[in-house]
Amino acid sequence: MTVRFVGAGPGAPDLITVRGLRALATSPVCLYAGSLVPEELLGQCPPGAHRVDTARMTLDEITAELVAAHEAGHDVARLCSGDPSVFSAVAEQTRRLDAAGVPWEIVPGVPAFAAAAAALRTELTVPGVGQSVVLTRDAANATPMPPGESLDVWAAAGGTLVLHLAVQRCASVVDALLRHRPPSEPVAVVARASRDDEVVLRGTLADIAEQVAAADVRRTAVIVVGAVVGTSGGDESHLYSATRARP
Repeated sequence: MTVRFVGAGPGAPDLITVRGLRALATSPVCLYAGSLVPEELLGQCPPGAHRVDTARMTLDEITAELVAAHEAGHDVARLCSGDPSVFSAVAEQTRRLDAAGVPWEIVPGVPAFAAAAAALRTELTVPGVGQSVVLTRDAANATPMPPGESLDVWAAAGGTLVLHLAVQRCASVVDALLRHRPPSEPVAVVARASRDDEVVLRGTLADIAEQVAAADVRRTAVIVVGAVVGTSGGDESHLYSATRARP
């Protein structure tokens, strides 16, 4: 049988893909992180499905559940918040499944940074304003960043930064960014993007940490840094230009 790592989307239960919903509705076993997956989405599991909240489980315990389901002849929907390609811990789980001889596949989903951009009503790649996006995170209380991937490196490089798992240390993140970017640099924080209780904070490096503290935003948020945040300017794309040669 197959373990499917399904992108559950950023939070709104209707932002899962059709393929992801089909995998969920046909899998008699579902593993999910209880704090990140909405109850409405879990309601799409088939009747009598074995549902396992992995929020407090270790990697060994999660692997044991996946292997046991496979050995019992059951397909598994392993729900991942957002998209499995970004900060999902899929790599370490699939290594274990490969070692155990358990087949698996990935069903992509809507990532948190895309939902945040939608909430901000902005494109993250605006011609003439910003054409590069770096997805990164804060290294505190987590695995170390690889060489050359520190926040200082990305801040100095320019472009748009999208920081995951960093809002709890927003003040420290701002201090690091201010070593390379001006206090006037636009910043937005989007918490619980796409959900009914979504929070959107807009400001600059000079004031965003105070806004985050005042709003008591502590988790499930992304920080977006760069000129594209809320810009109304920019160049028009060459793709649709009247001067572009068309066959």
